[in-house]
Amino acid sequence: MSLYIWVKAFHIIFVVALMAGLLIYPRYKLHQLSSKPGDELFETMKEASNRLRKIILNPALIIVWVLGITMLVMNQSLLSVGWMHVKLLLVLILSGLHGYFISIGKKIDRGDVAPTAKTMKMLNEVPFIIMIGVVILAVVKPF
Repeated sequence: MSLYIWVKAFHIIFVVALMAGLLIYPRYKLHQLSSKPGDELFETMKEASNRLRKIILNPALIIVWVLGITMLVMNQSLLSVGWMHVKLLLVLILSGLHGYFISIGKKIDRGDVAPTAKTMKMLNEVPFIIMIGVVILAVVKPF
């Protein structure tokens, strides 16, 4: 079995971890918004989201990028196909969304003005929609 297949397998494992984190993080913050700083729920969700960020989200994002770049180095022909360019664009957007979520989370933690609950609910769906595009591109390779 080739090293490339192992790298790909671990890439997928950490993509799953990243996606799980991106899907739950806004929900934690949404619950936090339903309370006030100092309240038990606020502090519990603040702690839980900070652990999620430090233990899953940030490490998974870094590992996904390292393994993804490793696969591109190992199979440089992927850089010549159109679907990969679109996939990389979506991955960049997803990475930016990660950073945006973290910045929103820090504002909520400080008690600063944050997005409304409705906005947070809508933002919660964006990573899943982007992931659908990434998976279709990686599996179907439409162009």
